[in-house]
Amino acid sequence: MTGTTQRVFAARLAGTSVFDPQGDLVGRVRDLVAVVGAKPPVRVIGLVVEVPGRRRVFVPMTRVTSIDVGQVITTGLVNMRRFEQRGSETLLLGELLDRTVTLKDGSGPATVEDLGMEAVRPRDWHLTKVFLRRGQAHRGLGGRLRRRGETLTVDVDAVVGLATADAAQGATNLLAAFEELKATDLAEVIHELTPKRRHEVAAALDDERLADVLEELPEDDQVEILSGLEGDRAAHVLEEMQPDDAADLLSELPAEQAERLLALMEPDEADPVRRLLAYDERTAGGLMTSDPVVLAPDATVAQALAHVRRVELTPPLASAVYVCRPPLETPTGRYLGTAHLQRLLREPPSTPLGQVVDTDVDALAPEESLQAVTRRLAAYNLVSLPVVDEDGHLLGAVTADDVLDHLLPQDWRDQDEQIFEVGRG
Repeated sequence: MTGTTQRVFAARLAGTSVFDPQGDLVGRVRDLVAVVGAKPPVRVIGLVVEVPGRRRVFVPMTRVTSIDVGQVITTGLVNMRRFEQRGSETLLLGELLDRTVTLKDGSGPATVEDLGMEAVRPRDWHLTKVFLRRGQAHRGLGGRLRRRGETLTVDVDAVVGLATADAAQGATNLLAAFEELKATDLAEVIHELTPKRRHEVAAALDDERLADVLEELPEDDQVEILSGLEGDRAAHVLEEMQPDDAADLLSELPAEQAERLLALMEPDEADPVRRLLAYDERTAGGLMTSDPVVLAPDATVAQALAHVRRVELTPPLASAVYVCRPPLETPTGRYLGTAHLQRLLREPPSTPLGQVVDTDVDALAPEESLQAVTRRLAAYNLVSLPVVDEDGHLLGAVTADDVLDHLLPQDWRDQDEQIFEVGRG
């Protein structure tokens, strides 16, 4: 730390690497924790740091020895217990960004875009500045953040409303701070927010991004967020989800609500979801996705490799191409076999898939149990298996990640092993 007053803006710390004194990476900053009262000072008491394993832990500011451009240095003592926000605590990024406050000089309302903090004494940080915008920030073409209106930086005691959590609030600047996060990591951030804030963030996400995040959230959060959306918006989000994930989510809703949303979806999007809902969730039919990679036997290895390179495919789905007679939409024509990615990589690009299919592994029937599916995957060392009906038509594929989701306890996302504990500062 230098002898001059150091000011750090909170939003710029999002994603910053945190190191121990030896230079080893501890994790990355996901938020800052403050105690916001009716009157200043507002003390910043710690960082929320995501450590390996996607666990979010609390690092007190008393253990932060340095904050510089692109890095935070700690003493090395970190409590590995999962962070749980206390009632007196406020998340600077999660709860204060985008909040509407009123300037005491009578010039009206403004939106919080960032928050500046300073070390008033060694390792004692106070919130001192608020970066505001009069006007609106919105996302234009391509999702880029567009900012309009006057900006100003004022002292924290020049505004009213930082401690008021009841007013409606946007989420544009919060999402900008976490724009580079993968859906899985953004889901972790959203999971830690209050229900009110979760709804505000969901409202600010586009349908595709919200669908990706919903697929990574616990069931309770999924139901809460989807139920808070307008019917048409909820239907559009379900259309963007993988059919098996959409079916799992709809199965958690009251039957009447689920049917209403299915009726609002486009028929070609709703039909595969309806088929999946017809199966018990702990069977191959209930576990499968109805949208694996399916090609005809005269398609070439080069065409197959082009299909599995699609970025939206998960690694388990990209590991195999299911070769079928037309039609190629599930339920397909007769299933002929599976072309595994490893075999495709060894074959000449012009080779027809009909010459490289594996027919040794029996396909699953949709009624087979979760235990039977698990045994089959383990026995053949596979990450996906085809599911066919009694006439040999491909219905879909079960992947190892879907099996794991059903084998693990429902609260597995919240279960963390405590490695080392030091009392909360």
